Amino acid sequence: MSYNNISAEITSETIDFLIQKIKEMEAKLTFVINLSTEEIRSLPKMGDKTIPFVEKAIEFAVQNPSFLPPFVDVTELKKDLELAKRLKTFINVLEPFSEKVMDTYLAVGAEAYTAARAFYISSKGALKAGVPGANAIVDELGKRFSKRRHPGKDIEAVS
Repeated sequence: MSYNNISAEITSETIDFLIQKIKEMEAKLTFVINLSTEEIRSLPKMGDKTIPFVEKAIEFAVQNPSFLPPFVDVTELKKDLELAKRLKTFINVLEPFSEKVMDTYLAVGAEAYTAARAFYISSKGALKAGVPGANAIVDELGKRFSKRRHPGKDIEAVS
């Protein structure tokens, strides 16, 4: 891995503070929605290259209102474009931060899991050597890797 092991702590107070700040952001953005995967797939996507197209279409629509379909409200179109641009500015800050938090979570989770597996493997060695108490540890930790039978399937019980 291209990082040094992370050795850090975050207090419950800090987590509570950050969650409160996120809730405050949500309260300011009362119009945000969740879309289903199907809805996301079905929507045309507006990226950086599409914004100039929409801006030019608005300009032409204002200059040529006779071409405007009756269901298109130019005022609402302008409003939607401005909101999209402002949200994109916010996303440009939020996404890199969110990615760092997720990557850090993955890294420290991998560190913890790797160390725990090393302990489990060592405990299995202790069990083979007849060290007292190793059996209970191996039995308990081994549940993570046990296979359970489900109707019609054999799946590994991993969560």
